[in-house]
Amino acid sequence: MTVQSYQGDLKAFEAFFQKLDNNLTWDDIDADIAREWIVSMMDKGNKATSTQRRLSALKSCFRFLHKKGIVQRNPIRNVTAPKGERTLPVFVRESDMQRLLDSEDAFTNDFIGIRDRLIIETFYETGIRAAELIAINVEDVKTSAMTLCVRGKGNKQRIVPFGERLLHLIYIYIGERARRNNIKTEALFVTKKGERMYYSIVREVVTQKLALVTDQKKRSPHVLRHTFATTMLNHEAGLEAVKELLGHEKLSTTEIYTHTTFEELKKAYHNAHPRA
Repeated sequence: MTVQSYQGDLKAFEAFFQKLDNNLTWDDIDADIAREWIVSMMDKGNKATSTQRRLSALKSCFRFLHKKGIVQRNPIRNVTAPKGERTLPVFVRESDMQRLLDSEDAFTNDFIGIRDRLIIETFYETGIRAAELIAINVEDVKTSAMTLCVRGKGNKQRIVPFGERLLHLIYIYIGERARRNNIKTEALFVTKKGERMYYSIVREVVTQKLALVTDQKKRSPHVLRHTFATTMLNHEAGLEAVKELLGHEKLSTTEIYTHTTFEELKKAYHNAHPRA
């Protein structure tokens, strides 16, 4: 926070309480006045983030005044700002993903092209994180059970299932991988030099391939994680099941995707209903 913005926030608060009552001074401020200020800012259309910043400036001011003995108490110590709005996850439409994965021109037939296709398909079919994909070793792929053993946040392991299509691609890729004589790692996904994949390479693969079917600005591996979750819920998967597949600790983290699917329903309604 800059000095100018700090001063501006405090002056804005002073102007607010003096407008309430010209006789009010900083010594008269209490929690109710601070809350009224918050409400007034929200009523004017201020975002939660800017309101939080202004309240933070006010709290810092009162902490300083109280520490110096200028005021006898800190009246707004327990005043809380509104929570910031949670932005909806960005995802790729199911039709666009199908168009990409069904394309004969999106991926080459050499080792790199097969690897890149498997990367995209793995993200889309399992919803794992980029770090989890990079950490997968060949032994973590259980073809008979059609599962991946992935290491998530806090090095926690979870088992993620996959389908016949991905199994077929894995067999093809592992066969091509075995024919290369420069592999220096047990990692499943490797670079041209035979080393474990880097995040920058994975991100570049995802960005370039998604650019073939969408012009949205966000085209990261995490967008494919969002896409997986949204697709699962759109096809009536249970929220608890999606939570476990994604490796979320709290159901509230997964619930953000229900808002995404509801937004899609609203769009479909407005596009289809003649009276909408």
